[in-house]
Amino acid sequence: MTNSYTYAGAGVSIDAGNALVKAIAPLARATRRPGADAELGGFGGFFDLKAAGYSDPLLVAANDGVGTKLKLAIEHGAHDGVGIDLVAMCANDLVVQGAEPLFFLDYYATARLDPAVAERVVASIAEGCRIAGCALIGGETAEMPGMYADGDYDLAGFCVGAVERADALTGDRVKAGDLLLGLQSSGVHSNGFSLVRRLAADRGWKLDRPALFDQDMILLDALMAPTRIYVRALLPLVRSRAVSALAHITGGGLLENIPRVLPAGLHAHVDADAWPQPRLMAFLQAQGNIEPGEMARTFNCGIGMVAAVAPDRVDEVTAALQAAGETVFRIGHVAEGMRGCTVAGSAEAWSGRAPWSATHHG
Repeated sequence: MTNSYTYAGAGVSIDAGNALVKAIAPLARATRRPGADAELGGFGGFFDLKAAGYSDPLLVAANDGVGTKLKLAIEHGAHDGVGIDLVAMCANDLVVQGAEPLFFLDYYATARLDPAVAERVVASIAEGCRIAGCALIGGETAEMPGMYADGDYDLAGFCVGAVERADALTGDRVKAGDLLLGLQSSGVHSNGFSLVRRLAADRGWKLDRPALFDQDMILLDALMAPTRIYVRALLPLVRSRAVSALAHITGGGLLENIPRVLPAGLHAHVDADAWPQPRLMAFLQAQGNIEPGEMARTFNCGIGMVAAVAPDRVDEVTAALQAAGETVFRIGHVAEGMRGCTVAGSAEAWSGRAPWSATHHG
């Protein structure tokens, strides 16, 4: 007699998926905010813009992942921060348009669902949503044996925000003479990890040992520090029109991200001597013998967000950001020129063997 086939026998456990939904429901409810009740289980999630207080809103959407940082998380069981990374990569992209992140949805795909791992990941997504002030209103868990290797999983995040039409940041407010303020990053964030992992393999790093640059920190913890979420510090400045533009420093580094918020005819000049190179960045640079210009287009180099600010508002903006817990550096200025960015430093900056500069035209 032919055996009776089941979905579980093919490698997909519906019961495990249902148990995960029940486990994460309280985490989602904890992210409730005006406009969303964060109940899970329906086919879609509702959001009430009127209840959120908007009168003439533009909707802004962003999606992203965590990249190969997930490989380190999977290989070393470091699942408790990657959800914050996921939310940060989306929410920070919204606030640079002036938008308040309103709600978030996640996509978790794996070969075989491990509820303990999945719950840790979703708990960190909920924590990221709490930090960003948005509601986790839904998501999808996909169990796909044969698509992924056993133990692997992947993440994608989707976030929608809103901004009053008059407050939208489009880059048109930036003027020659504006100053550039850099907000300190929390580490590598979620970009450049293909290079980080290559260095780890080629140099034989002991990730479970204290870091060479900080004996009080395990190297893995330094590398896996979650991406900083800048939303709460920046939204009041957006709404008071105190900033001309914002640039989230992700893949492409300082060189390629700042020009994305500049109008034609303006060029950003960044002084690499204006802030101390983080010891983690110096370690990565030394381990890979990486040229300063390559650092500027690969890593955030210690600056996770850049604000273009009119000179007469720089002191006000700096004070507000510091009061919100941010570390702020005056890192450069905007001038007339071909749209793009130049990062330059002295021979002492970023291990340059002589004064150096790198330019990207956006």
